[in-house]
Amino acid sequence: MSAKAISEADGKLLLSKHLKDSSNLKNRFKFATVNGYSDWNATVASNTWMNSEKLIVKPDQLIKRRGKLGLIKLNTDVEGVKGWVKERAQKEIVVGSTKGILKNFIIEPFVPHKQEEEYYVCIYGTRTGDAILFYHEGGVDIGDVDSKAKKIEIDVEEDVTVSNICENLLGEVSKNAHETLGTFIKDLFNMYRYLHFTYLEINPLVMCGTDIYVIDMAAKLDQCAEFLCSREWGTIEFPPPFGREAYPEEAYIADLDAKSGASLKLTILNPKGRIWTMVAGGGASVVYSDTICDLGGASELANYGEYSGAPSEQQTYDYARTVLSLMTREQREDGKVLIIGGGIANFTNVAATFKGIVRALKEYQTQLRQTKVSIFVRRGGPNYQEGLRVMREVGQSLGVPVHVFGTETHMTAIVGMALGTSPIPDKPPTDPGHTANFLLGATTQYNNGTPRCSRTSSFADADHVPKENGDGVTSVIRQAAKKSALGKPMFSTKTRSIIWGLQSRAVQGMLDFDFVCSRKEPSVAAMVYPFIGDHKLKFYWGHKEILIPAYKNMSDAMERHPEVDTLVNFASLRSAEESTIEAMQYKQIRTIAIIAEGIPEAKTKKLIKLANEKNVSIIGPATVGGVKPGCFKIGNTGGMMDNILASKLYRPGSVAYVSRSGGMSNELNNIISRNTDGVYEGVAIGGDKYPGTTFMDHIMRYEKNPDIKMMVMLGEVGGTEEYKICEGIKSGVISKPIVAWCIGTCATMFTSEVQFGHAGACANQQSETAVVKNEALATAGAHVPKSFNELNVKIKEVYDDLVSRGVILAAEEVPPPTVPMDYSWARELGLIRKPASFMTSISDERGQELLYAGMPISRVFKDDIGIGGVLGLLWFQKRLPMYACKFLEHCLMVTADHGPAVSGAHNTIVCARAGKDLISSLTSGLLTIGDRFGGALDGAAKQFSEAYDRGLLPMEFVNEMRKKHKLIMGIGHRVKSINNPDQRVVILQEFVKANFPSTPLLDYAREVEKVTTAKKPNLILNVDGFIGVAFVDLLRNCGCFTPEESAEYVEIGALNGIFVLGRSMGFIGHYLDQRRLKQGLYRHPWDDISYVLPETYSA
Repeated sequence: MSAKAISEADGKLLLSKHLKDSSNLKNRFKFATVNGYSDWNATVASNTWMNSEKLIVKPDQLIKRRGKLGLIKLNTDVEGVKGWVKERAQKEIVVGSTKGILKNFIIEPFVPHKQEEEYYVCIYGTRTGDAILFYHEGGVDIGDVDSKAKKIEIDVEEDVTVSNICENLLGEVSKNAHETLGTFIKDLFNMYRYLHFTYLEINPLVMCGTDIYVIDMAAKLDQCAEFLCSREWGTIEFPPPFGREAYPEEAYIADLDAKSGASLKLTILNPKGRIWTMVAGGGASVVYSDTICDLGGASELANYGEYSGAPSEQQTYDYARTVLSLMTREQREDGKVLIIGGGIANFTNVAATFKGIVRALKEYQTQLRQTKVSIFVRRGGPNYQEGLRVMREVGQSLGVPVHVFGTETHMTAIVGMALGTSPIPDKPPTDPGHTANFLLGATTQYNNGTPRCSRTSSFADADHVPKENGDGVTSVIRQAAKKSALGKPMFSTKTRSIIWGLQSRAVQGMLDFDFVCSRKEPSVAAMVYPFIGDHKLKFYWGHKEILIPAYKNMSDAMERHPEVDTLVNFASLRSAEESTIEAMQYKQIRTIAIIAEGIPEAKTKKLIKLANEKNVSIIGPATVGGVKPGCFKIGNTGGMMDNILASKLYRPGSVAYVSRSGGMSNELNNIISRNTDGVYEGVAIGGDKYPGTTFMDHIMRYEKNPDIKMMVMLGEVGGTEEYKICEGIKSGVISKPIVAWCIGTCATMFTSEVQFGHAGACANQQSETAVVKNEALATAGAHVPKSFNELNVKIKEVYDDLVSRGVILAAEEVPPPTVPMDYSWARELGLIRKPASFMTSISDERGQELLYAGMPISRVFKDDIGIGGVLGLLWFQKRLPMYACKFLEHCLMVTADHGPAVSGAHNTIVCARAGKDLISSLTSGLLTIGDRFGGALDGAAKQFSEAYDRGLLPMEFVNEMRKKHKLIMGIGHRVKSINNPDQRVVILQEFVKANFPSTPLLDYAREVEKVTTAKKPNLILNVDGFIGVAFVDLLRNCGCFTPEESAEYVEIGALNGIFVLGRSMGFIGHYLDQRRLKQGLYRHPWDDISYVLPETYSA
């Protein structure tokens, strides 16, 4: 989700709809769009102005400088437009280094005008608000507009005025035009903000007298604001950049992404390419693409994409299957490589996602062999050891080479192996074993397992107060320096936080971190969630269970926990702004971490402004947070306990880092811990375009802290924040060694624009490219590696130099205390087992799709098995024949109701009239079902089956029941008789005789009926008895059940279930009927009650 370019036609449609009338825009709604397959007669008929005006036509495919490229036809008529489009439609052209096919065109009235009537106007977003650029000359020859245009910056909550525009922008324009032009620019700016544009350029803007015409327009919308502006935007499409086709697979993944809380992205760069990637993490996906391009694979890179945010096994399977289907469509003599990579996950269960990938690999086994694919895997994170084991196992059966690596291997090392520039190790890396090994002491870096002693104090009890630096440099550096000198560090061993949202897993992770750091008290004081009442939640503090309060109102949490100074905000993108603003009203809050991704830029800017006014530091949005080893960690930062221990995050080192990417921050923890004495503090500022705090804010904090000896910054393509670091180094404000690298260097090697995983990772000008920023950092004096592949080498080089010069002194390694493993995670790893509380065999809701007796719910509808089929699955675990399903449905229909007089309906009606709810009334009716009412189905089935199986003649059966003084269940009716048959029985008999393979028990029951009706005509086989014996025939003769199963279902009461389910429909009908008729409380009449009290009273 990010700023997305829209077509010129869509941009002009938004202008036409939403620009105020005071803007004096004259070519409102006067444009038409066509392609090579358009019906020209229909187009002209719906745009009659095309017959009466001169026209202009041009491609509408995000192509820049169309006039310079000769891609505009001016001052022509309809026939001229048709001919011009016909010559170019579906033809390939070259724009710079990009090849693409012309498909879509926009037609507008030609506006005759003079050169001096052309202007240039552009509005774009800045960190503090928006800027308006204006130049008094427009058109194709405008040149370097950034250097000569006049500019005003409008604060995020400031309104622009006509006088401000005229005074600061229109100095070179005739005063006669000021009011009209100023009003247009003001209205344009207001519309820009209202519709959440992030960029809007008009060149030229033509003004003839007082009439204004928008001739050429380019625009971008903030896609994150779609939930706010969907009504105003209407149907908006975000077309791919020119030169890149829109593939249905991209649309499919985009649809999956929209329906998922995870992040799923796919961009197809070269469908015939040899190198395919399946990378976890927005930052990691960029790093892998960078490394591929650095090693000479740019022309062969087939795709860019990422999956992150804990996708389910099914979602990962769908994603992997899509990539594999694209990869295996065309074969190459030199084969192909698939890189399944990623950093160290913070909270994604690696084994679960790998299971989805493995399913896809097995499905495409034949195609992978035919395409001669080699697979290279590198991953870390929760349960990654199990994920790698699964990958190794599938590699042995796939028949294609699969090379698997974990966190012991540098993240991008597999790229060199895949491209053949570095050797593949002869021996596989040492098996890291289970996550549990770090916790249980089976294998650790310590000689005798994890030591059992606990520290009595934390590693970082001392709070260092930075000293003010008076060096005068730019205002930005001064501001960052001022923030860093405000007193307390951002986090300490006494930091206490409130968590917004019921994020139990994140809270438990924070408490485990606190415990392993030997904090004296938990860092989480309370939780806030407005959708529930106040209560307490149970968590673990080491072995001990503790309670943490959860409040409905933030005000209560703040009042009862005045020591809290940090809010970790897990609110969704829709409510994160509101909850953050509320938190900033409390003076005790100094730091807020906003986890949500996809907050609209305009809302983020307002939060930044308010935070600056309140002197609050914001980490995020779109972040995992940060960590200060030995002190405090935000949410899921640092991942599982095994990674925290492996990366030594339980105690401080000498290196501090700042990164945009949350996933890459965990990779930095790993890299730094392997090449230095560890991390002192690390912050992921977030992947959005405007993070709450900047690189400079944190670097200046690190600069002022004497315990931090060196710094690492991981920037990325897009934005200009890294140049402030350059300026700080040059001015001497930053004096400590800093290792810096900006990811996204591959962007300059692509022939078309690519929006990477982070919203802010897109260069809008040359200075925002990663290549240029890396060069600037190196020139300024930062330690810049040749590529990310060598980042670990550069970090070690700088660290070793500091050690050799005595700046860093080796400290004794102090072991952390052990942290017990949660039961749920131990079970996930297969370390323990316990009997289940209960078992089920009819349904399973745990996967991507609900299962009925193993049958996916989608298949239930696809095969149209009906209610009867569902009953067969849920009651009998069988896919019954269609006639059996229909019979079940017939039974439900004929037992649905039998009037209001029967006991069950009567009870339901009485309850309904007493004002009881539906459930209570239905239950009252159902409780009357038994041997005397509705319970004859099971009894009839048992009695008739036993007599038939014993070989009793019908007369013998009747006589035996008479001798036992027992009624024959299912025989007899109060009203119906042999001469007045029950039509329900007639209907069922016709169906059963026409569809059942055989009906021996039914035939036997009919013979019994002949005996009983000879005595009395109403002793007929009633509907209960008919269903009972027919159901036994079904069980015994449909071929789905064994004799034992048939007997068991009769014994356990399955047949009465038919009556209960069917009659429930009638009871509900009676309830609704009484409520609809608004019947009052029922009181039984006296004259219908026989009072039989004793005639005399005896004491």
